[in-house]
Amino acid sequence: MNHIILIGFMGAGKTTLGRRLARARHLVFTDTDDRIVAKMGMPVTAIFDKYGEERFRKLETEALRELLKEKKRCVISVGGGLPMRGENQPYLKKLGQVIYLRAEVETLMGRLGRDHSRPMLRGGDLRSRIEELMEKRQDTYEKVADVVIDTDGKGFERLILEISEKIS
Repeated sequence: MNHIILIGFMGAGKTTLGRRLARARHLVFTDTDDRIVAKMGMPVTAIFDKYGEERFRKLETEALRELLKEKKRCVISVGGGLPMRGENQPYLKKLGQVIYLRAEVETLMGRLGRDHSRPMLRGGDLRSRIEELMEKRQDTYEKVADVVIDTDGKGFERLILEISEKIS
């Protein structure tokens, strides 16, 4: 399939940009977290609290497998931790072009500062949590991505143009 898959850290803009990119390219938009929430009938934080991170990660893998069956081309936003699971990486590549939306820690701090819905950011200093997770994830994001787009200080129109110039 030739879907457009957006990966990156929480707050990088995957969902918001993904919706706008899909609209601009006349495609369907889907978000793996939204699919999981609909399937489980509870928010991501409740899934983490009730079933734990490992169960949530398995649900992400199931969502990717379901997306492989989609016939209509989509823009897909995936959770920030999804690419970290080794078995998900070939699925991402099989689904289509993978775009890593990269953002600096300062940008992420501004976007995530008042967001308490992110289970992976619970506990401790926000900056420290972001830096720690980014350290673990950045190399994988870059390895999995076909295209890397820096999002800092850019509006949606510019980002959509950059993406459109780099993908088919």
